[in-house]
Parts: sequence; structure tokens; C-alpha cells
Amino acid sequence: MSDRQFIPIRIAVLTVSDTRTLDDDKSGQTLVDRLTADNHILADRKILPDERNQIAEQLRAWCADPDIDAVISTGGTGLTGRDITVEAHRDVYEKEIDAFSTYFTMISAEKIGTSAIQSRACGGVAQGTYLFALPGSPGACKDGWDGILRAQLDYRHMPCNFVEIMPRLTEHQRRK
Repeated sequence: MSDRQFIPIRIAVLTVSDTRTLDDDKSGQTLVDRLTADNHILADRKILPDERNQIAEQLRAWCADPDIDAVISTGGTGLTGRDITVEAHRDVYEKEIDAFSTYFTMISAEKIGTSAIQSRACGGVAQGTYLFALPGSPGACKDGWDGILRAQLDYRHMPCNFVEIMPRLTEHQRRK
């Protein structure tokens, strides 16, 4: 870590599931517990069914909200017919963070071996908001937060991090 001061960011958590409720949403709660333990702010939390349009609409609404800096979703990143979270995220992205998927797969492979190829975790940016889609297991949420997001969403992380470039994510909109 550097001598920079910590900057908390405001994060919304979305669980994508046809069956979960707030009472039994272990993956969403894992993300909430970790981000708040690291002194970030839970900006909002929702559970939506595996419906592409509903997911994309919620992501767009959060991207339009100036009080939300990042969104982390959990669930719907697999290969089955109802797994459409990745497609919904990509409907919203202006830019995809390709290496997020690659690095998540590397971390997962260390824990679950070749089964890691079944995950389609992804990340991107839209309207100056970071969007990340993680698989729907608490273990995958721990891996995504502990292995990637904890450092990249911490302004003190060097040599670079997502927080330091946040003000520049929308600079193309200011060009004339």
C-alpha cells in the first residue's frame, strides 16, 4: 500500500436468481460483508430473476445514479439456458474489462481446477460506473472480491487501480 488516503466507493450489489430472497442470499451477503468490512459503502442491494431485460434495466438505472460508483452482480454467469447475466451486462457496457474475466478464471482455477472454464465472470464500464458479474456461489464471490476487487477498488493500491481513473471514465462525453 502507498501513503495515499483510502477513498470509500459506493457499491450496489445485485443477486440474479429465480429462487433467492434476502434471507437466504449467501452470495450477495458475502459481497455486502466484504465490501463493508473494507470500509466501502453499500449503495443499494436487489435480487432480480434471471431475466435479461430486467437485469440490464437495473444496471442502467444504477449507472445513471450519481450515488453509485460500482455494481457487483452475483449469479447467472454459467452455461445453462437461464444464465443470461453476462449478456445483460454486455447490453449495458460501453467498454469491457477483458482481463477481469481472465484473471478471475486464473484465481478460480487454483481452487476448482478445470471447472473454472464454466464461469463467464466479466467486467465493464458504462456511464462512468464499474460493472462486475461474478458467479453465484459464496466461494466465487470471495474469490472475486478478495482476489481482484479489494485491491482494484482501493485507491491506495499501486501501481494502479480503478478508483484513480474514475474521474476520467466519462471524459469522452466532455470532448467537443
